[in-house]
Amino acid sequence: MRKIFFAILLALLSNLAFSQSEQSLIENCIQNYIEGTSYNMPDSISKAFYPEANLFLSHKEKPLWIVPSSEYVSWFQKGNKGEFNGRIGKIISIEYFNDIAIAKAEILIPERKQEFIDMFLLKKILSEWKIISKAASSKTSNKSGKKILFIVSNANYYGNSTISTGNSFAEIVNAYDTFINSGYTVDFVSPKGGAIPLAYINTSDDLQKQYLYNPDFMYAIKHTLNPKEVDYKTYKAVHYIGGGSAMYDVPENLDIQRISMQVYEDNNGIISSVCHGTAGIVNLKTKNGKFLVEGKKLSGYPDSFEKQDGEYLKHFPFLIQKTIEERGGNFKFSKRNESYVEQDGRIVTGQNFQSSNGVALKIIELIEKNN
Repeated sequence: MRKIFFAILLALLSNLAFSQSEQSLIENCIQNYIEGTSYNMPDSISKAFYPEANLFLSHKEKPLWIVPSSEYVSWFQKGNKGEFNGRIGKIISIEYFNDIAIAKAEILIPERKQEFIDMFLLKKILSEWKIISKAASSKTSNKSGKKILFIVSNANYYGNSTISTGNSFAEIVNAYDTFINSGYTVDFVSPKGGAIPLAYINTSDDLQKQYLYNPDFMYAIKHTLNPKEVDYKTYKAVHYIGGGSAMYDVPENLDIQRISMQVYEDNNGIISSVCHGTAGIVNLKTKNGKFLVEGKKLSGYPDSFEKQDGEYLKHFPFLIQKTIEERGGNFKFSKRNESYVEQDGRIVTGQNFQSSNGVALKIIELIEKNN
C-alpha cells in the first residue's frame, strides 16, 4: 500500500514539475517576442516565431492585414539594436494543453497613448514552443507604464494552526482598481510566488464581483511573481496587502524586505500598506541600520481592535501596533470601519480595507508630484 501511495505521489509531483516547466517555456517564448520588439532585437523576435507564422493585424485601408513573420521582424531592424524604443510589454495570461497554447500580452506605447493587445497561438514544435500566429488590436489608452508592486502572502493558515486565512480581496481590488483607472500597471509578488489564498470575498459588492470574474486579474493572482523575478528598478511604489495572511512569511522575508527598501531608497519610491499589511513594514531597516518605522507616523489594524479572546490571535507572531511603538514609531488610528490614511514622507499607511482607495490615491498624488 505504501509503495502505491509513493508511486501516486511521485506521479503527481512529476506532473506538477512538467506543468511548471511548460509554463516557463511558453513564457520564455513570449518574452523573446516582448523584449525583441521593445529593444529592436530581430534575432529574439525570430526566435519566438515559427518561420512560416503570420500576423493578422488591423489596417485602415484593408479589412485584414496579413503580415508574414519575416516581414514583421524586418520592421525592427531599422532602430538601434538593443535600444529601448518605447514599447512596454507584459504577459497577461497563458493557457495550454499538451503541445498547443494560447497567450495574451499587453503592449503599451505611453508616448502615443496607445495600448495593444496581442493574442498568440503557439505550438510545441521539435521540443520548442513557437508562435504560429498572432492577432493584434489597439486603442487609445491613459496607461503610463508606471508600475506598482503589490506584496501578498502565500500563508493559508494562522501560523501552525488549522485556522484558515488569506489575503483581503477587498483590499486588493479597491486599491488595484484605483491604480488601473489612473493609468498604472500593478504586479503581484509573494514569498513563494504562484497562487495565493484569498479571504473576505463579498460577491454582493459590485467591484469585487467584477474582478472575481475577470480572468486576466485572477490569472495574475494565481501567478504572482517570486521575489527573484522582481526588478525593483521598474517600480514607483510597493503596497503591502492585509488580511490574516499578511502576518506570516512576508514580514520576515529578506528578499521582499530588500525589494521594498530598494524601491524606497534607490528609486526614491513609496512604501505603503493597509490594515494587517502594515505587519510587512515593521522589520524594514534603512541603509543606516535603523528601523524604517522609527520616528514615523503610521497606521494599520490596531491591537485593541483584534478579538482578544480569538483563537487566531494566539498564533500571531507579533502585534503590529505594539511592535511599531517599541521600535520608535507613532501608531495612529481612528474609529472602527472608518477610512483613515496616514502619510509620513514617502510612507503611506491605512487602517482598514475602507482605507484602500484613499491610500492608493495618496500614492498616486505623491508619484505625480515627484514627477
